[in-house]
Amino acid sequence: MHSFNELVKDFAARFDVAHFPTSPATLYEPGNYFLRLGGKRIRPVMCLMGNELFDEILPDAYELATAIELFHNFTLVHDDIMDAAPLRRGMETVHKKYGDSVALLCGDVMMIRAYDYLNKIHTQYLQRIMYLFNKTAREVCEGQQLDMDFEKRNDVQLEEYLHMISLKTSVLLAASLQMGSILGGASEGNCKHIYQFGLNLGIAFQIQDDYLDAFGDPEKFGKDVGGDIRQNKKTFLLLHALEVADAAQKVEIEKLMTENPADKVSKMLAIFKACNVDIWANALKEKYLQTALQHLEDIAVTSTRKAPLKELAAFLIQREH
Repeated sequence: MHSFNELVKDFAARFDVAHFPTSPATLYEPGNYFLRLGGKRIRPVMCLMGNELFDEILPDAYELATAIELFHNFTLVHDDIMDAAPLRRGMETVHKKYGDSVALLCGDVMMIRAYDYLNKIHTQYLQRIMYLFNKTAREVCEGQQLDMDFEKRNDVQLEEYLHMISLKTSVLLAASLQMGSILGGASEGNCKHIYQFGLNLGIAFQIQDDYLDAFGDPEKFGKDVGGDIRQNKKTFLLLHALEVADAAQKVEIEKLMTENPADKVSKMLAIFKACNVDIWANALKEKYLQTALQHLEDIAVTSTRKAPLKELAAFLIQREH
């Protein structure tokens, strides 16, 4: 069995090849530029880990992992356009560096290239993999649309936010694990458990991300805290605060979101703490983490094979940056 970090290094070395032709350079160089920015490679590595949970890592798993990573990068290129984001991993985004039209095509061709890699998978598994890959791709798009819809609404409920996060973030983590497991010959029951492990872990990860943005140590978190508050993002924390705040606190929250004073972050955090949002968020994160770990426990393989996935859960959820 390999550790998460070992597989990250292994996959990164294999992924660091030319995925596009050389011409026209005006289309393909932006794609190469974006892929060179790196990233954590969590999703493709989860695919490899899902495979190794049931079998030795098969050559097909690397083709599938590459497809997953290209798809993920496609979503990032297009998300950056929608968010008008100037930077990604500290470097200029594709649309900022090359223009919106090039960035759109760059994302498109990444997605198309992903299908080239999927097409290399043994035909025995291809139909099941393709169904799950396409379902997941569609759900990620739905999640992004809901996220944009929520920006214009002031009545978003916590359950709606959970659904959006599941689609936007968690389903790709879950599907990456399950697709790897399918290649490993996992039973239907085991496939369902590994999917639920990834889905619940993804939600716990997002709750923690929201929490760290508000309450994290800037030195450990790696960025200024309060970014979500400044942008009026409807995070787990804000939605719960609006749910439990008294009338005066609700008025103050609305005022802070509308007027954007210089001390907005500190005042909003004071309301969050008065409403025990920090305690609630940690309890909710723990609930989803324990649900994830129970599904991992219920998978019918020896516990030693599950150890790397337990380590991955600890790495994702107990991180401080």
